[in-house]
Amino acid sequence: MLRLFVLALILANGLYLAWSQGWLRAQGFAPVQQSEPQRMAQQIHPEAVKILTPAEYKKVQALVQADLEPKQCLQAGPFDTPQVNALDQALTAALPSGSWQFESVVVPEHWIIYMGKFANAEALDKKKGELAVLKLVPQPLRNPTLEIGLSLGGFDTQAAATAELAKLSLRGIRTARVVQERAAGNATYLKLPAVTDAMKQRLNDVKPAMGGQALKACA
Repeated sequence: MLRLFVLALILANGLYLAWSQGWLRAQGFAPVQQSEPQRMAQQIHPEAVKILTPAEYKKVQALVQADLEPKQCLQAGPFDTPQVNALDQALTAALPSGSWQFESVVVPEHWIIYMGKFANAEALDKKKGELAVLKLVPQPLRNPTLEIGLSLGGFDTQAAATAELAKLSLRGIRTARVVQERAAGNATYLKLPAVTDAMKQRLNDVKPAMGGQALKACA
């Protein structure tokens, strides 16, 4: 009896070996073949793997962190050609390459109600005090050739400025006049499409080259 059991066990093992090795495939007895050639195509090429140095890793980490920071689009202008050249040099020294751009646009003429030129800063401050009594707030000048002076409003046409000056004369304004602050033509604007908090701090070094122009949120 024991001999028959041993013979049966040897026969069973032989049959399993033949089945597992596929020797009985012709008779329809064989294990299912596992084949996934697509996995081979998805393997990463070892020659493309690069081990980063600690310095390179910190640089990549800084770039990722900067990309996650909140950003704001800022612009300023218009600037003439000499201002653009000076501003470009200042930006190159302060900000990462490619973080700013200059855009040329067609700007319309601009008229203002102008008071000046004043002899000195004291005369300007005195006039501002008189205007404050009339509840008039002067606006900054965009044309440095009109300094020392002040503006009581800006307009797209000479006619609109003249009409407003007539209203102001009824309130006691006697020495103001309408002047063209800017002629129609091409102008260049600075645009910084993705400014981070760190970049805002560096922009303080660029302010002297901006000729008094302030950065504003992009339209």
